[in-house]
Amino acid sequence: MRRKFLTPAALVVLASALVASTPVLAAESYKVDPVHSTIAFRVEHLGVSYAWGRFNAIDGKAVIDEENPAASSVTLEVRIDSIDTNSEKRDKHLMSPDFFDAKTFPVARFTSTKVTRKGDTWQVTGTLELHGVKKTLTIPFERVGSGKDPWGGFRTGFSGRTTIKRSEFNISWGLNGAVGDEVELFLDFELIRE
Repeated sequence: MRRKFLTPAALVVLASALVASTPVLAAESYKVDPVHSTIAFRVEHLGVSYAWGRFNAIDGKAVIDEENPAASSVTLEVRIDSIDTNSEKRDKHLMSPDFFDAKTFPVARFTSTKVTRKGDTWQVTGTLELHGVKKTLTIPFERVGSGKDPWGGFRTGFSGRTTIKRSEFNISWGLNGAVGDEVELFLDFELIRE
């Protein structure tokens, strides 16, 4: 029995067909699920403890490119009047001109300018616009997980943490020791693929 071998030309055609049939991972668009996402913060109070709070109105979008992370991007928007520190009186004070001045600056925004990835860690650099001031910020995010949801969609989640100084955003009330300058941010996002 004679063995049949593929000619070099046939091998090229076969290899081309295999490459063409291999799925290429493209950039995918996601939206923030505000019900399953959290932006929380803590700041020292009187130098003896931490006061915690969160923002309840979060909106945002992300483009995630698994193969080319540099093509990824993130935009986030937070409504300042959604602040929640478990104290109506304190929330009103935080929305006043002493702190966030929510009437003048109703929204905080983050827009990425660079994204890199090493394993499950994504470094997102961007511009944070808060209280009328823009600052560059780099936030490391860990991928929590990805998968299908019960409604036929696909979700992925990231968790990040960073620290900012409120004085750099011209929020200086209470810096005499009443309220700390450094604010730790805890960022957990569940994203729904569009």
